[in-house]
Amino acid sequence: MYEKIQETASWLKQRMTTSPETAIVLGTGLGQLASEITDTYEFQYNEIPNMPVSTVEGHSGKLIFGKLGGKDIMAMQGRFHFYEGYSMKEVTFPVRVMYELGIKTLFVSNAAGGMNPEFKIGDLMIINDHINFFPAHPLNGKNFPTGPRFPDMHETYDHELIALADKIAKEKNIKVVHGVYVGVQGPTFETPAEYRMYHILGGDAVGMSTVPEVIVAHHCGIKTFGISIITDLGGFDNPVEVSHEEVQIAANAAQPVMTEIMREMIRRS
Repeated sequence: MYEKIQETASWLKQRMTTSPETAIVLGTGLGQLASEITDTYEFQYNEIPNMPVSTVEGHSGKLIFGKLGGKDIMAMQGRFHFYEGYSMKEVTFPVRVMYELGIKTLFVSNAAGGMNPEFKIGDLMIINDHINFFPAHPLNGKNFPTGPRFPDMHETYDHELIALADKIAKEKNIKVVHGVYVGVQGPTFETPAEYRMYHILGGDAVGMSTVPEVIVAHHCGIKTFGISIITDLGGFDNPVEVSHEEVQIAANAAQPVMTEIMREMIRRS
């Protein structure tokens, strides 16, 4: 796998005309942030050697290079999920490639179900920690030379980046909340009992991505910032049914403010 990562990174380096140190993973319904990127050039996943291909509605499938907030960046428009049948090594393959390309900071976004009774649909939740409920771990197997065998996880989400996001949100009068993201396998949405259990265990929002990517980024020494759009609510007295289409609609509605925070964070960081 390490040889494939280096092969993919080499293929991209030969074709890149910029030197980004910042990367963004654009999650469900958040792919429109790509329209904010200027001076772009891009590669479809299916033309990049060894790259998996996204299969989920709402997820495009390409790497975009260009400028955002005046900085060179790269963005994944369309991520890979464990529930699609990929191994954890495949799910996190792009993050490994990012490291080889010189990425120092990773911004990850997702749509998530809110379990905190104070949350509302459309809230932006800055992730300050996570709980990993995936049945496989992305660091299982032979250790990659990019980090220690047993990485410390005390500051998985960079405190300075969180403080910067809070400062920008306050300046722009944008409401943000903080919380713990619970990463689960999916693809089913949670039952009311599962929502309640995850909240009792310390979770504020739950989703089917992000955690594997963040673990691998942290293992590589890449600073990480994560943000969730609360697209549905669960675990309360009145159960609410949810569909993937409704999640996308809620994510798209919250997109402008999330984009504003991300753009300004990249400009200042």
